[in-house]
Amino acid sequence: MPSLAAPAAVVLSRDEWSATAADHAARADALTAAHRERAARAERHPVEDFLFTYYSYKPAILRRWHPGIGVVLEDADDRAGWRWYRADGSGVRVDAAAFRTEKGALFRGTVNLLRATLDRPAQFGCFGLHEWAMAYRADEVRHAVPLRLGRDGTDAVVEAHDLRCTHFDAFRFFTPEAAPRNREPLTRDGQAAREQPGCLHAGMDLYKWVLKLGPLVPGALLLEAFELARDIRTLDMEASPYDLAAWGYAPVRIETAEGKAEYVARQRELSARGQRLRRAVVDAATRED
Repeated sequence: MPSLAAPAAVVLSRDEWSATAADHAARADALTAAHRERAARAERHPVEDFLFTYYSYKPAILRRWHPGIGVVLEDADDRAGWRWYRADGSGVRVDAAAFRTEKGALFRGTVNLLRATLDRPAQFGCFGLHEWAMAYRADEVRHAVPLRLGRDGTDAVVEAHDLRCTHFDAFRFFTPEAAPRNREPLTRDGQAAREQPGCLHAGMDLYKWVLKLGPLVPGALLLEAFELARDIRTLDMEASPYDLAAWGYAPVRIETAEGKAEYVARQRELSARGQRLRRAVVDAATRED
């Protein structure tokens, strides 16, 4: 009968884990440098700043490196007092049991949502129309950027398409006139039953879920989730009704057949990246300690 014992811990010397943590912080700083420079000048970017405003996580949170479950950090007295860490011989390690006990509902809900999304077939017929639905017949739009087709043209695109949004946190920003046009109404309670891996916002949210799982997930996966979210946000806005030429973005004209084909091709690539990352996050967070 196979052993059910947890795998042996990986032991990292002080020099090894300190170098890894320093490399992680440097990479995080590079990813957030432009945002921090703009913030110092009180400037806003309609695409790149979204991950720091919508999710409300400060850039500094990306700098904090965690080794993940099953790694002992030698000579790590400076980490001994960190929340959800515990002493282990001459080092410290993540205390997964304490995290799962204290954050039980969040842990189970997050893992269940990620697993449900993993097991569901991807859908690629939405064409990014959620941003258009957020501007449909609106007196004011969400971004201080001109509409590429104007107000009437934007409304006409919505009216010419079938809205197929499956992500509640996009749907909840639809205008009152757009919401009834969605193929089905969405609710927070039904999120786990509707989330699917083709959705750009489901992939972008992996950044949020990794942060919520805290020290259970290795730092490399956190930065990967941020990079994926950044790339998703770029396509999200390029396919939106906004004219971002002044910011250096070419539109993905989803109102045309060519634009739809480009959108779906990029959506499929991002979905595949999201599924690989989603599996890695679930495996890391549920690993035996």
